Amino acid sequence: MTETGLIVLIVVIVVLLIAVIAIVAWCISTRNTFKIMKVKVDEAASGIDVALTKRFDLLTKSLAATKGYAKHEVETLEKVVNLRSGNSIKEMSMKDKNALTNEIAEVSKGLNILVEQYPNLKADATFVELQRQTADCEEQLQAARRIYNSNVSTFNQKRNVWPSSIIANKIGFKEDLDFFEAEESKREDVKFDF
Repeated sequence: MTETGLIVLIVVIVVLLIAVIAIVAWCISTRNTFKIMKVKVDEAASGIDVALTKRFDLLTKSLAATKGYAKHEVETLEKVVNLRSGNSIKEMSMKDKNALTNEIAEVSKGLNILVEQYPNLKADATFVELQRQTADCEEQLQAARRIYNSNVSTFNQKRNVWPSSIIANKIGFKEDLDFFEAEESKREDVKFDF
């Protein structure tokens, strides 16, 4: 073998070695990116859990505050308490959390109707503060949902784009993650009747 042939062989080996190292480094980097993105999705789901728990606790306090005013109409609030009994929010699937959120929203509507029927309750400082905290909690829950859906979107996009989809399938991410979606009735336009 000539000296030129040996140099060419060494260059080819070095180029192949660099290519193999680059591919391995990309695979490791992509795998780590998926793991980090999954942690962010889980963290965002935990944020929803925290907001749902806070809302549950506030509604439980609202139940106690309203019992004195409307003993016979308190059933709607007791329904919220019963919705969660025996089920940890953290153990629920995203679809179950979505369903729970929708049921709690319906109960909240019932609470607002109850407040309209009992003006003294509406004026009670404790109840007014609970309403303010509930509104704040709802805003936090909406923000947590947006963060969750943003993280799921980023994850699903990366999972579906070639060549990172190859790595995603190899490490067990074979399906898109579920978004937190609004129920069908909330997608309709609100009608105002005066």
